[in-house]
Amino acid sequence: MGLYPNSRTLFHFDQSISAVRLMEPCGTIAFSTVGLPEYGFDVFSTLLPAEPAADLTERRHTDGASVNFNAQFADAGGDGVTFVSERTGSARLYMVGPIHGKPKPLPTNPDSLFHDRPTVKNRRLFYVSAHEPPPEPFKSWSAVYLTRLDTEETVRLTPTGVVDFSPAVSESGELVAVASYGSRPWKGDFRDLETEIIVFRVSDPSRRTVVSGRGGWPSFAGNSTIFFHRKAEDGWWSIYRIDLPENLDNLAGEEDNARRITPPGVHALTPAAAHDGKRIGVATRRKGKNFRHIELFDLESERFEPITERLNPNLHHYNPFFSPDSARLGYHRFRGESDERVPHLQPVISPVANLRMIRYNGTFASFSPDSEFIAINGDFNKSPGLMILRSDGSRRWTVLKSPAMFYTSWSPAEKGVIFTSIGPIFESSKTTVEIARVSFDPSDLTADRDEIAADLKILTRSSAGNNAFPSCSPDGKHIVFRSGRSGQKNLYILDAINGEQSSGGGIRRLTEGDWVDTMPSWSPDGELIAFSSNRHNPTNPEAFSIFLVRPDGSDLRRVHVVGPPGSSDVDRERINHVCFSPDSKWLLFTANLASVSAETVSMPNQFQPYGDLWTCRLDGTRLTRLTCNAYENGTPAWHGDCGVPDIGSLSLVSNVGEKLRGPRDEPLWLTCDV
Repeated sequence: MGLYPNSRTLFHFDQSISAVRLMEPCGTIAFSTVGLPEYGFDVFSTLLPAEPAADLTERRHTDGASVNFNAQFADAGGDGVTFVSERTGSARLYMVGPIHGKPKPLPTNPDSLFHDRPTVKNRRLFYVSAHEPPPEPFKSWSAVYLTRLDTEETVRLTPTGVVDFSPAVSESGELVAVASYGSRPWKGDFRDLETEIIVFRVSDPSRRTVVSGRGGWPSFAGNSTIFFHRKAEDGWWSIYRIDLPENLDNLAGEEDNARRITPPGVHALTPAAAHDGKRIGVATRRKGKNFRHIELFDLESERFEPITERLNPNLHHYNPFFSPDSARLGYHRFRGESDERVPHLQPVISPVANLRMIRYNGTFASFSPDSEFIAINGDFNKSPGLMILRSDGSRRWTVLKSPAMFYTSWSPAEKGVIFTSIGPIFESSKTTVEIARVSFDPSDLTADRDEIAADLKILTRSSAGNNAFPSCSPDGKHIVFRSGRSGQKNLYILDAINGEQSSGGGIRRLTEGDWVDTMPSWSPDGELIAFSSNRHNPTNPEAFSIFLVRPDGSDLRRVHVVGPPGSSDVDRERINHVCFSPDSKWLLFTANLASVSAETVSMPNQFQPYGDLWTCRLDGTRLTRLTCNAYENGTPAWHGDCGVPDIGSLSLVSNVGEKLRGPRDEPLWLTCDV
């Protein structure tokens, strides 16, 4: 059946499993995740000095493989650490024992693509997982689970239909506090999630008590005090405290009596309570400072003490945690520049048996006709340009270094032709952005070169406004693209050889209206063009859905992904980056259908932290989620034959790739200009 009850289905229950599998999507999907390959996080801690002015030294707990974050100490000695790692391509839980020991995977549901916030207490592992979809769209899949480490028995602590983030466990292990969205549908918020702080007993998780009507990232001090963060009315993220009565039922129906403990003038985030009850560790953003740092806040004197700024003043530090004896303060940060290389391609666990998935380090991929190469743009914030990857990830060549390359479309009919757009990104319809045809000799793609020569031909008029997102027809003769030349961003079809200068006119309009039609994709069989549009709700600049149209402009229709016309959810879709499967029977796209997976204020900057990859049939049925993490996944490409995926040629550990550069800036919306 479809993923959600109101999704239609192509299948009857009496069909055989083998017949269903024949209709599953297959091939190879390459996609990008904003920033993640470059983060290079490791988990560190420092021994807190008896005197504030004493020197600090760091200990690294994780092994420098992939991205490691959101840790907790697992024993009193400060050596055992549980943490999240992306080393398999998706967020899994691990534990490391002695210093520099080999991380061991923790027992969790193997079908989950996302795990977060692991805590071990009394041989029980508490964590977030996202392997059970809710009964309706626009809800997060995140819920809290408990796994007994001796028996590996797992129970769900979050009630069905409820969304919980960021679990914290009391000192006794009997109480759990969560940032909960409850059973409410997601409203689209991600900067300041409208979560409540809820407490429940492990022995009776169905009895839940709201202790604060707004807040996130709870942390227990002992068994009766909870610290959490929320954005105060004056605009500053601050830490709040609430003291629990012995009987939680006494809180029922009372007003929120949480007390603010950090002052305005500084953002204080992601608190961690010391187990001695005297201090909390917080991540701060201060005026005049460019980095997030971990500081101690003394609960008696109400003063901050800087910690990580004394160790690494020019690095971001995230999400503190204390050892059980309160002697060590942990956090994660960029591990620093070295000779380490980020692989050009990384295999990612796929939830579909015959679908191979790889994450590439860049944006806007497209495959060559024989799938031997992949064209990509660089990170448009740091390394823009047009590049070509060998599809096994072993080699990369630079084709154009222009700092304004956006989108790629490899001609299906020519091995040496790539279409792109040149000009500033995210600008108005009148801003000059041009469609370009890039031609090169594929025989130049040799091991002794890092750059190859190419001919650049501009296909659109410089006076024609914003032209972008080209997609080539299967015969290589035409491209469909988005243009703002009329004052509105609609679709046009252009001569792929001579452009607008073609003797036959060279260009014709495909769609027209006072809305945005964008990101078109031509189907491999040539029959259809898919695109994103808000034409169903032009007043909403974020309400994008998938539409299909034939190249002659006929048979325009909307693909209803989450329900039939008239349902309450259809106008909430934000769907982009749509493309076709190699057999033209499936659509691949990014969408907001599953809300967010974690508290976004705890992460580095993401433009759209609810962008995950999904597939569906052309009529919107067989909706399937392909990715699930706390970051923005997007700009996918789909190529290849069906069959058992072979990822043997791809390797996580590689000396081929870009130099590790560290995480992005702080969230653009988290400013100190309050």
